[in-house]
Amino acid sequence: MASPSPHDRSRIDDEDDPIERMISRTGCAELHYSVQECMAEHQDWRVCQNQVQTFKDCMMNFQKARKEQLMKQQPTSTESAPS
Repeated sequence: MASPSPHDRSRIDDEDDPIERMISRTGCAELHYSVQECMAEHQDWRVCQNQVQTFKDCMMNFQKARKEQLMKQQPTSTESAPS
């Protein structure tokens, strides 16, 4: 019996992986799995560039939104400076 591919992990295993949990919080998990599946199938990252770019775009959008959210939560420098 062949051992399972490292890319064929079950969702239960993914719950224990901190990287998988982080990606799941971004909303980009399915795109991440798409990259993994492509890499497992083709064994050539050049073939998977569309999936990689789509995942990258999703992560960049999440990071941008997160940064904007954090900026709104920070008090402005004039508000926090002592008089």
